[in-house]
Amino acid sequence: MKALALALAFVAATAARAQSPALSEDQKIDALIQSVADLRGAVFIRNGSEYDAKAAADHLRMKREKAGKRVKTADEFIRLCGSESLMSGKPYQIRYADGRIETSEVFLRARLAELEHR
Repeated sequence: MKALALALAFVAATAARAQSPALSEDQKIDALIQSVADLRGAVFIRNGSEYDAKAAADHLRMKREKAGKRVKTADEFIRLCGSESLMSGKPYQIRYADGRIETSEVFLRARLAELEHR
């Protein structure tokens, strides 16, 4: 019986270590912006102009800063800052090195899902 209790304690301790603490909303937003900055070979299309990953991440940081207290969650960040131009209403797009194109909203929501389920 004592061996079973020790085995269960070991399993519980191992499981607890394997789980990482939940990220705060600010940490999620930072991670989303970093995931954009880390994309290599991708072109970001904003209002018909093309930008590299660093410029796209810088733009998202600027929009986040200007949004201020209106952006409290990662979902709000994606919706208010990361999906479309406030000037034109056109969606932001990402063209990958293989030629595939998707909206930045699709990209950011996929990254957010990964962050929330790790």
